[in-house]
Amino acid sequence: MAGEPQADCLFCKIVAGDVPATVVRETETMVAFRDINPQAPTHVLVIPKAHYPDVVSLAAAEPALAADVLVVAGEVADQEKIVPSETGPGTGYRIVFNTGAGAGQTVFHAHAHVLGGRGLNWPPG
Repeated sequence: MAGEPQADCLFCKIVAGDVPATVVRETETMVAFRDINPQAPTHVLVIPKAHYPDVVSLAAAEPALAADVLVVAGEVADQEKIVPSETGPGTGYRIVFNTGAGAGQTVFHAHAHVLGGRGLNWPPG
């Protein structure tokens, strides 16, 4: 059932505390932790505690929970000091949602990648 933990889901196991992760922020609805294969100096994953296979299914079922992903992503960016500022060290950040294997999604539990700490010109490469 949508939203329920899945026994074979790595991120559900992280939420349950069965798999270790370097948690940088946790709320009632979200967990944010460092990616084990970072693609930038700051690379944090923000996941809802409820299981949905991708961000589209999350947004369709629970729009407020999908919005929480973005709120927590912004809080993580601020905490990691990557928020752009005229007076601060942040240069900006990117929030990425991969949807489907062809787009690079490897764990089928909705999640946002918060990337920053270096130039992130588009297209990536």
